[in-house]
Amino acid sequence: MLVAFSVAPSGANDAEGSVHNAVAAAVRVVRESGLPNHTDSMFTTIEGEWDEVFAVVKAATEAVAAWGPRVSLVLKADIRTGRPGELTGKVERLEAALREGRDTTP
Repeated sequence: MLVAFSVAPSGANDAEGSVHNAVAAAVRVVRESGLPNHTDSMFTTIEGEWDEVFAVVKAATEAVAAWGPRVSLVLKADIRTGRPGELTGKVERLEAALREGRDTTP
């Protein structure tokens, strides 16, 4: 399963409205989990089994909660049993289709 999530405190502590320190606390939890993961400018995606992935999301959310009394969590999951390696596999198939010039219309 892949889970993409974004977690941040509601409101910011600094004058510029940045929440990067709180987000860094969440990403640190993800990276220390040992699960395959990828972070971009909007989401962190984790790959693993249901219980282990959601345990990491919970721990990351709790890490952000230290930065304020309210936390916002956005989550999207791709639940596909028996398909490990999809964190990179989905992107590799997309890139191959683009290289091969496959038409994207049905």
